Amino acid sequence: MLPEGTLSGEEGDDEEKEEEESQRPPTRNMPKESPLAMALQIVVPFLLAGFGTVSAGMVLDIVQHWDAFKYITEIFILVPALLGLKGNLEMTLASRLSTAVNVGKMDSPIEKWNLIIGNLALKQVQATVVGFLAAVAAVVLGWIPEGKFQMSHAVLLCSASVATAFIASMLQGFIMVGVIVGSKKTGINPDNVATPIAASFGDLITLAILAWISQGLYNCLDSHPYVSSLVCAFFLSLTPVWMVISSRHPASRTLLYSGWEPVITAMVISSIGGLILDKTVSDPNLAGIVVYTPVINGIGGNLVAIQSSRISTHLHFHSAPGEVPEEAKGCYYPCRTFCGTGANHRSAQVLLLLVLPGHLIFLYTIHLMKSGHTTLTPIFMTVYLAAALLQVFLLLCIADWMVYSMWRSGKDPDSFSIPYLTALGDLLGTALLALSFQFLWYIGDQDSDVGD
Repeated sequence: MLPEGTLSGEEGDDEEKEEEESQRPPTRNMPKESPLAMALQIVVPFLLAGFGTVSAGMVLDIVQHWDAFKYITEIFILVPALLGLKGNLEMTLASRLSTAVNVGKMDSPIEKWNLIIGNLALKQVQATVVGFLAAVAAVVLGWIPEGKFQMSHAVLLCSASVATAFIASMLQGFIMVGVIVGSKKTGINPDNVATPIAASFGDLITLAILAWISQGLYNCLDSHPYVSSLVCAFFLSLTPVWMVISSRHPASRTLLYSGWEPVITAMVISSIGGLILDKTVSDPNLAGIVVYTPVINGIGGNLVAIQSSRISTHLHFHSAPGEVPEEAKGCYYPCRTFCGTGANHRSAQVLLLLVLPGHLIFLYTIHLMKSGHTTLTPIFMTVYLAAALLQVFLLLCIADWMVYSMWRSGKDPDSFSIPYLTALGDLLGTALLALSFQFLWYIGDQDSDVGD
């Protein structure tokens, strides 16, 4: 006889098995896709996203001559950080909701709207806080090299950053929810379309709002200096409301307390890219870089976000948290990302193949619109495309390693990986583009009016 409350060996084993099974992902068949079907689903939103980044580049090329951008150059440091919010927030939201759709968590209307409302409220909290911190980083990074500090400029930066992050995040959040729900109803895999569509108009909307608000506040700087402070205080005061709404939903409550590490770290990484942009814009030899920066950064971030979202969904289907498939164990090597016949190998191959034709289309579009200061000579296109291909190759390799590493450590890659990856895309894209323009200048590609 066993003492009361003690289980026999077999009963104990049964309970352990039940507990393990409860942690397993739901037994639901993951839809299979051919490379052609995958490419067809990806290419349309990819092109939309690309044209969105081209439009953003053209806008940045115009607004760089506005008074606010000329006299408060720290705004350029804000640009990658605020444009990177689509990676920190919109793409992360898209990835989380895409996984929820694929594993069946949005089949119930009540559960679906709980997820949506909680995640949208969480996103507004994160957007406001990250917008404020991005402004602080811009002030610090701008002040250290120059050694000059103006309180009125610092307040304007904070106000423009917070207002832009809040408004852009809300608009894009509504668009994102519509895309996810529409994808579910039409039978399209949201992993393929949601993250690029999240970025399709994100850069343009964010940059337009930032330029408009910055210039408006700059115009008020002398006559009504208190306006910037009031605008900043208004948006910051709404943060507790969004926190209360977000905390009422279990799915977003956890991220409200634990989801800050990736978005803040990503903001810092993007701000370093912004510092590079600020320095290159002020160099007359590299002035042509402005129109291409949102394009190379946006395309790299879009493609790696698709891959990250797909790998994460695959892990949610086939592995329990902390466990990774056999092929992902051991030391990482680049062939693991691209060589193979698995779904994630095929998607990496398709995404890498999209880089050159995609960028050629976007470069030609910029040329047709007569935007920028750089003629599309063969040497320029070769150097630019090499930088873009290297950026995406590195990002896909990093994504493969990072997503599996996070899953192994028990973190949900849907919430943690995309902010890091898109921020690295901004940093790599801006740095490689700056090196490319510097290289073109050194080899004497001056008849292409680089930096004219």
